[in-house]
Amino acid sequence: MNSLPDRTVIVGLLATLGICFALVFWFVRLHPSSNGQLQWREAPSRPAIQKPAPISGQPGANAQLL
Repeated sequence: MNSLPDRTVIVGLLATLGICFALVFWFVRLHPSSNGQLQWREAPSRPAIQKPAPISGQPGANAQLL
């Protein structure tokens, strides 16, 4: 079996890549995302992280001074 010339292989690879990119961009254009992009001002705020208060009856708990 004879091997293909280099030019034929390169053209075939480029054609395959071009078709794949064309299909991806065509699909994205036909079905755009329904959600708009989230802007930095619209980001949900983080809840404040609260540390649990130590129980005074347990050993090793810090006593709070008034």
